[in-house]
Amino acid sequence: MKLMSIRPQDVQGRLEREIRVYDMLDSLGIEYLRTDHEEANTMEACNAIDEVLGVPMCKNLFLCNRQETEFYLLMMPGDKPFKTKDLSKQINSARLSFGKPEFMEEFLDIKPGAVSIMGLMNDTGKRVRLLIDKPVLESEYVGCHPCVNTSSLKIQTKDLLDKFLPATGHEVTVVDLPIPEEE
Repeated sequence: MKLMSIRPQDVQGRLEREIRVYDMLDSLGIEYLRTDHEEANTMEACNAIDEVLGVPMCKNLFLCNRQETEFYLLMMPGDKPFKTKDLSKQINSARLSFGKPEFMEEFLDIKPGAVSIMGLMNDTGKRVRLLIDKPVLESEYVGCHPCVNTSSLKIQTKDLLDKFLPATGHEVTVVDLPIPEEE
């Protein structure tokens, strides 16, 4: 893996959803660093990517309420454990669970394993509410996937908030998830 400051020059074999991410970032003047890698589906793979990017990848969770009428994308530090009850209280939504892959694809054009804030560019119906855990906002950079889990990006948090999100029409709901005490 190596870090590059340009979009892929050879797009053969890359999915359209990934190329649309680079198109949007470039059109908004958002600088990013990119690395390509094998499918990132283990903690070991994610740790290796973190090392190359020089920033931890965010844990991105696609959630919904029990009725499957409200959908959420939660960005939180990758090493922080997640407990639904801690989040449910803060957003006044009982019975949160993981959203079904078909909703993820329909709203964000993303498959499981590649969930990312970048998918919000595909949520033209504004069905997904963005939740960001406070420590993520306090970081200078965010690590995320460009809608596929075979590449990863390092982007300034400020650019995501000031350029990317306004372009998608999404707002941030800041949450403050506790760090669970040792049991």
